[in-house]
Amino acid sequence: MVHHHEPSILLPLLLITLSLMNGKEVLASRHLLQIPAIPELPKVELPPLPTLPTFPKPELPPLPKAELPSLPDIRSLLKPELPTFHKPELPTVPDNPDLEEPELPESPELEVPKLPELPSLPTFPTFPKEIPLPFPSLSPPLSTTTP
Repeated sequence: MVHHHEPSILLPLLLITLSLMNGKEVLASRHLLQIPAIPELPKVELPPLPTLPTFPKPELPPLPKAELPSLPDIRSLLKPELPTFHKPELPTVPDNPDLEEPELPESPELEVPKLPELPSLPTFPTFPKEIPLPFPSLSPPLSTTTP
């Protein structure tokens, strides 16, 4: 919402900056072009940079070779023993032939309500295929064929 006021600030700022300007700055810059050439200053000679001494390359002692223990043979490893689980015994389901099937009450038939008829869609007026012209002078000329 803050950005709505930025363009309205630019016009007064532009007017203020243009009113503070006068033609003296332009004339002063043209006057600078008319000044005779500036004498060149002597270049300062700097002393040469000191050189770094060269050092001998250091020699590193050789590293001892690491000895790794050998891995044991796979065939000699002990095979793990899996524990044995006993099979659970489930009780048997008793047979009950004396059970009767329950009788369900009859459900009444539901009537489907009749939907009202939809109104017909309106028709759009159509233009006649032949439009009679109001003035015979505006009718197209008859086609003539020349033999």
